[in-house]
Amino acid sequence: MKIFVDTSTPNCYLALDDGQSEIKEYNWYADRNLANGLLRYIVDKLEDSSLTLNDLSGIGIKKGPGSFTGLRIGLTVANTLATELHIPIVGATNESWLAECRRLLAIGQSHQIVMPSYGQLPSINLPKR
Repeated sequence: MKIFVDTSTPNCYLALDDGQSEIKEYNWYADRNLANGLLRYIVDKLEDSSLTLNDLSGIGIKKGPGSFTGLRIGLTVANTLATELHIPIVGATNESWLAECRRLLAIGQSHQIVMPSYGQLPSINLPKR
C-alpha cells in the first residue's frame, strides 16, 4: 500500500493506493490540529482498510509550495515513517505532484529525505521594538 499526503493547506489530503483497485481519497480540515492529528489520521484511514503502518510500501508527498507550518509537519511525519519503516519516499511540487509521485514510486525512485519547496524566499518580519 502506498500513501500520498498533501499538508500544504489547512485541508489535509490523503490517498491510499494498493495498486490494484481505485485510489481511496480522504480530506480532513486539519487547520491547527495537523501536528496533533496527522499520524493518528493516517493510522485511522489505514485501519479503515484493515491495514497498519507496516503494510506501507511507499510514500509520496507534496513538498510545496504552501504553508510553512503545514509542509514542515507533513514532511516530518512522512520522512519519519519512511525512515522507520525502511520504505521509499518521494516528493513533488505544484498541481501535478500526485501523478509525479506515483510515477517516481512506480519506477523505484526514493529521495531518502524530502525537503520542502516553499516556492519563494521566506518573508521574515523584524521584531517591533
